[in-house]
Formats: sequence, structure tokens, C-alpha cells
Amino acid sequence: MVNRSAGADSRLRKLGPRVLAAIGRQEWLDRPSYRLEHLLSFAYNGLGDARDRVANALNGVWLGHPVHPPLASFASGALGTTVALDALSLLPGRPAAENVQAAQFASRSLGLGILASVGAAVTGVTDWQHTHDKDRRVGLVHGVVNTAATALYALSWWDRRRGRRLRGMATSALGYGVTLGGSYLGGALVFESGIGIDQSGQRLRNKDWTPVLPASALNGKPVRVEVDGVGLVVCQTKPGEVSAFGEFCPHLAAPMADGWVDRGRLVCPWHGSRFALDSGEVLRGPSTAPLPCYEARLVDGVIEVRGGEPALTSGDGVAK
Repeated sequence: MVNRSAGADSRLRKLGPRVLAAIGRQEWLDRPSYRLEHLLSFAYNGLGDARDRVANALNGVWLGHPVHPPLASFASGALGTTVALDALSLLPGRPAAENVQAAQFASRSLGLGILASVGAAVTGVTDWQHTHDKDRRVGLVHGVVNTAATALYALSWWDRRRGRRLRGMATSALGYGVTLGGSYLGGALVFESGIGIDQSGQRLRNKDWTPVLPASALNGKPVRVEVDGVGLVVCQTKPGEVSAFGEFCPHLAAPMADGWVDRGRLVCPWHGSRFALDSGEVLRGPSTAPLPCYEARLVDGVIEVRGGEPALTSGDGVAK
């Protein structure tokens, strides 16, 4: 019996990775995914001057991390509450009035869950458009699965409004099962691929001023240096002034040494995130975490940097 149980557990643990690997190999998904990305780009560009504000809000720049996970968690909680209240209302021996009340609360939580699911979908697809290869394929399937679940919830809500309560309960329970499968795919994107996690890398802790580069080596672009095994990029911000940052973009670890300086902003070479040169604050997503920013100075034509905690910024982007 013990061996059979252990074998079943082993097969279950291997099932998820096998499903992810199978999805990741489906190259035929690339064509529809890039078409969807082009539609998203067209929609955002159609916003004109409001594009950056809307994209930053959906990415979660204002929050400091992506908005999609908390919205998805809220939706899952509301929909799980619906399923639990439905089950409670079916228990035998309960007063009819209590069953009616449970059914009413279930319908309300279902409505909240649907609204949160729509919000999670909008913010999720905003994050997804900057993924690539296997992550893009898994993310696309994750979105399709959750869209199917949301459609089932909407059908459940409609049935309940028309008095078909038992049918609505069955549909929402089925939708919640689909949601659990989609959540597994989303968890793999976060915990295995690091989507939405700060990927700016190791921090410099050395608090001593360390010479790293002659100022004459700067050519208007970020230049990579290394201090105590930690990679940094340094660049000129104004005549006679320099800044130092972590070498990787927090979004998906793009090498910032391949980026460029544009009107007081350091630009990520992969997805166009923009960071303030005086603080590392995010000025434009998709990055939601700031770029680690360190003290830097010019001494006799040599750039010196020192670490410690990366510079913090206040809400207006002023270094503290």
C-alpha cells in the first residue's frame, strides 16, 4: 500500500512539468500569439498621449509590482466563496431561509469574481505581451483557459438570474475547476520563469568608494563594470555628473549595458522600460520595480561608486 501511494504521488508530481513541457514545445502557438500582441500594440498606440499612463497603471508601476497577481487572487477568492456557499446551501436539514440567503450571497460573490477576472485578464495580457518562447506559449494557454473559465462564470450568473440555480451552481463549479488548472500555469510562470519578479540581480553591498572606470571611457551609453563580483552599469547624466545602476533590468533581466540614455532616462534595450537617471525610479513600464541605483562620483577623471542599500526614492522620485 505504501509503495502504491508513493508511486501515485510521484506520477502526480511529474504530471505538471510534463504538461508545461508539452505546451512549451507547441511552436504553432507563436503565430496567433504574435498576432494578438500586434493587436494589443495597436490598441495601446491608439490611446495617443495617454498610452504610457494607461500601460503603467495596468503594469502596476504605481504599486511597485504587477497588478495581475492580486487581482487574480481576489477573483479566485470570490469564486471559491461562490462554490463554498453553493455547497452550503445544498446541505440537508438547513432552514429554507438560510439556503436562500446563501444563494443570494453566492450570486453576489460570483458577480465580484467575474469583474475581478476581467480585470485580471486585462492586466495579465498587458504583462504577457512582453514574454517570449516557452513562457509566451504557456502564458497564452493560461489566458485561454482562464477566459474559458470566466465564460462559464458568466453563463452561471445568467442561469442564476433566470432561476436556473442548480444549473448555475454546476457551471460555476466546473469553471472553478478550470480556474485551478489555469492557476497552475500562472504559478509556473511566476515561480519557475520569474515573470513579474524583480530580476535586477545581486546588490552591491560594499560601502567604500571604489574606482571603476576612467571618465574618458564613457561614450554616451551605459558601460558595464564589476565591483566585488557584482555587475553595474555607469553612464553620464549631465556634464561632470555620472550615475551607477544594477546591470539587469528588473523586468526580465535585460542587460542594461545594451540600453541607452534618452532625455534624462535610461532605457531598457528589450522592452523599453524607462528609468530616471537620478534615482532609478520607473518612469515607464513594463518594469514595475525600480532599477537599483548607487552613489557615483568623478574624482580626478575617474568614476568611483559605492554600494550599500540601493538609493530609495520618495513618491515624487527624489532621492532620500
